[in-house]
Amino acid sequence: MSDERVGSGLEQDTVDMCRDLIRIDTSNYGDDSGPGERKAAEYVATVLSEAGLDPIVHESAPGRTNVIAHWGPAEGDALLVHGHLDVVPAEAADWQVDPFSGEIRDGYVWGRGAIDMKDFDAMLLAVVRERQRAGRPPGRRTVLCFTADEEAGGVRGAQPLIEDLREHFDGATEAVGEVGGFSTTVRGRRMYLIEAAEKGMAWIRLTARGTAGHGSMINRDNAVTRLAGAVARIGAHEWPVQLTPTMQTLLAAVAELAGTEATPENAEALVDEFGPAARMIGATLRHVTNPTMLGAGYKVNVIPTEATAHVDGRFLPGFEDEFFATLAELCGEGIDLGFVTNQRSWEATYDGTAISDAITRSLLAEDPDAIVAPYLMSAGTDAKHFGKLGIRTYGFAPLRLPDDLDFTGLFHGVDERVPVDALQFGARVFDRFLDLV
Repeated sequence: MSDERVGSGLEQDTVDMCRDLIRIDTSNYGDDSGPGERKAAEYVATVLSEAGLDPIVHESAPGRTNVIAHWGPAEGDALLVHGHLDVVPAEAADWQVDPFSGEIRDGYVWGRGAIDMKDFDAMLLAVVRERQRAGRPPGRRTVLCFTADEEAGGVRGAQPLIEDLREHFDGATEAVGEVGGFSTTVRGRRMYLIEAAEKGMAWIRLTARGTAGHGSMINRDNAVTRLAGAVARIGAHEWPVQLTPTMQTLLAAVAELAGTEATPENAEALVDEFGPAARMIGATLRHVTNPTMLGAGYKVNVIPTEATAHVDGRFLPGFEDEFFATLAELCGEGIDLGFVTNQRSWEATYDGTAISDAITRSLLAEDPDAIVAPYLMSAGTDAKHFGKLGIRTYGFAPLRLPDDLDFTGLFHGVDERVPVDALQFGARVFDRFLDLV
């Protein structure tokens, strides 16, 4: 455990466990070449077992390990609480500290996974331990799930879990997980953003074919030329602002603070009110298509038969058909469009639900003057997989953050870190949430 005292009971456990988990390297390189999640999963299973639960360890491939456990009553509809154990790689030379040290410096816990998402894993484990010690199991049947491979789409984690252990999710109607519940500051007011929707993720492979030939000769059927035109059109395309219900709700809350009304025309100006967080939130106003990879040829004087490109496409829920139709038009003739992966978008009802009330009340009990609002996530989480089971999912890993912290810039970034007091705040909030949900 840790060598520094930062609190007592629940708060100390949360910080200790976050540091312990960071020290277990679970780097995910997008294949099976990394260390895997096995050691972290064993740590989680040990904590749960010592707390009196009966965890199931599930390995989808050697070292790619998930943990699932049941907590609370045996009957009734269930709440799924999920967090992933893998992290993106870190280049140690770029960091101020060893990215797998879990060092405490300047009031922060530093290390890969500090916010994505070993912080929430630690909160959850600490809350389970504290409540079990006190004889306070949750009043609602709860499924705890710690997954592998979220950082590579969940093909070794949530996907095989819902296929191989489907029965463990029976009766689960709602879920909470990552990338929500963190605070940002708008016009001097702290606002907690709850993920209630995610853009879809289409990793697209474009293929152009043409006539091979000598590079010195005229060739009007050049695959590289055809592909380059498609890539340029896609990369330069200006997608229009389109507001989903979730973003309409969020921007209405910002507009009220700004003394105006939210419209598609002023949406970007309202998003700018979020400061550094606008980088992530701004990507939820429209579709995004970024060309990321190109490949063609094997010799400079040989015109190849085939050229390929890859595009990272993120599409808004409710506008999928329009997105793919426009993409096909931008590609033009002679371009085959295929998918490396094509994952659904989703949007859940938030306002007026029992879970939104529980989230809001648990946050405001710790931060009474704050605002709580839903938002649309620009990237993807394991919620995409659990949503296939009809589970309504929300991002709620609560953190009260300093006004000047560029929190969204720390995701997958250098010097990832989380404030110690934010971890402690999150554990208190989540403990209360379980009494309310």
